[in-house]
Amino acid sequence: MPTSASEAITETTTVLRVSGLEAGYASKPVVHGVSMEVPSGKITAVFGHNGAGKSTTMKAIAGLLPCFAGTVELFGEDVTAKPASHRVARGLVALPQEKAVFSSVSVWENLELGAAIVDDRTLIDERRERVVALFPRLGERRTQLAGSMSGGEQRMLSLGIALMAGARVLLLDEPSLGLAPKVNQNLLDAARQLVEQDGLSVVLVEQAIGTALEYCDHVYVMRSGQFVAECTGDEARARDDWWEVF
Repeated sequence: MPTSASEAITETTTVLRVSGLEAGYASKPVVHGVSMEVPSGKITAVFGHNGAGKSTTMKAIAGLLPCFAGTVELFGEDVTAKPASHRVARGLVALPQEKAVFSSVSVWENLELGAAIVDDRTLIDERRERVVALFPRLGERRTQLAGSMSGGEQRMLSLGIALMAGARVLLLDEPSLGLAPKVNQNLLDAARQLVEQDGLSVVLVEQAIGTALEYCDHVYVMRSGQFVAECTGDEARARDDWWEVF
């Protein structure tokens, strides 16, 4: 989320550019020559079946896995060799499939931990107010231990933590996993609100494309570690052959 006028980004700006990315585990590549562009203030979806390489791609972009080849540019800066902490400080935050909360402390303490790299108390308070406006339940449960909350509430909190850290580009990996359809829809509604009102840029990774399809502005389709199709959101919604694509 932009924190000053000087950080504001126009809609046509490419905030994240990935070129020829190869990544994997140990010495075994899983992702092969992936290239993509993420525009400011849009939801860019990456669809693909389980094991297609989607999460590996996101981890490499976030700096959680090394890149064997290719480049990752964030706001025009080559961050390929930069640690994950540098990317977070620049506004790139990844929410993994796994629970991304501090289970043993309260909701309020989770939000404070999300803002650990922020020195400006006023800014921290403003971000927390924004989070509570999006998810009033978090304000109501401020003293509750995060680990005792439902899966949907924890997912809300994880998104709140990302916003407290100053997310400007959010990598949202399989948000529907383990959640009721209505809860997932509420989360995507919040993401769309952040995109439209705050200029957040989102990369939405999903294998269950049903609900996600309604929210995306641009779509990449991944199979066997490569992008095999690309289209606009409107083109994606008009397709009736998704099983063939996958």
